[in-house]
Amino acid sequence: MKKLLATIKNYFKEKNIEKIEKLEIKNVVIDSRKIEKDSLFFAINNGNSYIEEALNKGASLIIGDNVPENINDSRVLRVEDTIGTLQALANEYRKNLNLKIIGITGSNGKTTTKDLIHGVLSQKYRCQKTSGNYNNHIGVPYTILNFSENDEIGILEMGMSSFGEIDTLCKIAMPDYGVITNIGDSHLEFLKNRENVFKAKGEMIPYIDSDNLFLFGDDPFLKSVDGIKVGFEKDNNYQIGNISEKDCSAEFMVNNLTYEVPLNGRHNCINGAMAVAIGNKFEVSNEDIRKGLLKSSLSSMRFQRIEKENITYINDAYNASPISMKYSLESFNELKDTRKKIAVIGDMLELGENEIQYHLDILKLVDKLNIEEVYLFGPRMKEASKGIASEKIKVFEEKEDICKRLSEFKNITVLLKGSRGMRLEEIIR
Repeated sequence: MKKLLATIKNYFKEKNIEKIEKLEIKNVVIDSRKIEKDSLFFAINNGNSYIEEALNKGASLIIGDNVPENINDSRVLRVEDTIGTLQALANEYRKNLNLKIIGITGSNGKTTTKDLIHGVLSQKYRCQKTSGNYNNHIGVPYTILNFSENDEIGILEMGMSSFGEIDTLCKIAMPDYGVITNIGDSHLEFLKNRENVFKAKGEMIPYIDSDNLFLFGDDPFLKSVDGIKVGFEKDNNYQIGNISEKDCSAEFMVNNLTYEVPLNGRHNCINGAMAVAIGNKFEVSNEDIRKGLLKSSLSSMRFQRIEKENITYINDAYNASPISMKYSLESFNELKDTRKKIAVIGDMLELGENEIQYHLDILKLVDKLNIEEVYLFGPRMKEASKGIASEKIKVFEEKEDICKRLSEFKNITVLLKGSRGMRLEEIIR
């Protein structure tokens, strides 16, 4: 990581880093447990307590803002704000890298879209993407600092919960291309309404030329934005159609060409179509686009199929909002599966003052679907259940009780869907 080291030396001219003998940087970490020889360690918050341990593990450079006074080592750089320094260094390093950056935001589908775009572009280019959920003001600069100088494309997921956050991430990352997946009801506890969600997500728009901005064209808030539109309606640049569900995948058409994604669900066909559009922009052949979609390395807990004993779990429990819950339930309903279907759905968080109504709307939807039983978990779902009379909807207070109930069946398919705080994946374990 010679360019990164050069960037750091230039940024910290007054720190006399040149005096450190045989200085190398092999990786960048923000978690002290992942430190190895020649790591660059950013000590964030409580991370300052692990600086001595980092030195003992062989970290080549440490940046901290609350360094213990007894530590006197040239490898430790004292700064006023570790996070601010992380962001500034990432921005400088990004300027020195000869690569294109794709920023992805939206209320739903960011991670899967990122994974599918990475799968497609990796057929032709050296690509890196956001790992895990590193999509905030710490995760994005951390991801950039781990890019290699040989990388050709960086794919960054950009998350937010309030105004100004996407703007900050774009200033750091300076994206060349942008994707906005949709505008939903997420983070309403802070943003109050969809109009504000659009304003917050839309902070990306000024940073991207319209020829390089990809949008879900069916979204009422994105229709009026100049860009390349992907969706089901006729006036989109990339029109999706002819969706066909298979056992563990979905086939669909984009502009009369057939593609397949290794996931079920109409919403994942939208994510796949975004990857097709990006692939075309980067002149990836249709054959390689098809290969890339099917070979994509997908993040866990996104409609992930897990077989355990006599149960097939569809683990979609990474997060939930009204739109993603609707997509997930409808996709589960459409699965070609002759076994009994049970949906375990948990609370959707951060929905603000109308949260119970959003939950009740979901219960009214699921009551109409061909799902034999629905198990609710969480105080919001419990409260919403008072507004609907349905024999197939049952409330559970403990996950252990859900596990016991599921163990009474053989050969069933179970959907798990809820916000991250509900941790419904624990039911599998």
